[in-house]
Amino acid sequence: MARLDQVITNIVDIFLEYADDEGKKRQLNKEELKRVLEQEIQSPELKEKINAGDIEEAMEMLDKNHDGEVNFREFCRCVCDLAKCYYHKKTGKGCKKGKGKEQEGEQED
Repeated sequence: MARLDQVITNIVDIFLEYADDEGKKRQLNKEELKRVLEQEIQSPELKEKINAGDIEEAMEMLDKNHDGEVNFREFCRCVCDLAKCYYHKKTGKGCKKGKGKEQEGEQED
């Protein structure tokens, strides 16, 4: 399987694996999100951007529709933001913790 194919299928598979544990099907509640962050993100650079230790802050940042759970679209935004942080680290541009409303107007990569 090509690398990008593998990345895409992994993102979907990880989401579905954790989203079907408890709560609404195909959405991540706080506990499910915490498990994803604890088990699937091991890089210290990425853990400092979004971590399971501050699950309230992570939920607030990710749950754009404020329904108390993270749907697949919101999860994809999180993965995309983490990928951008890794890109910025690799290119020396730096990355800010938690993309909030004050950063939405910044130029996209």
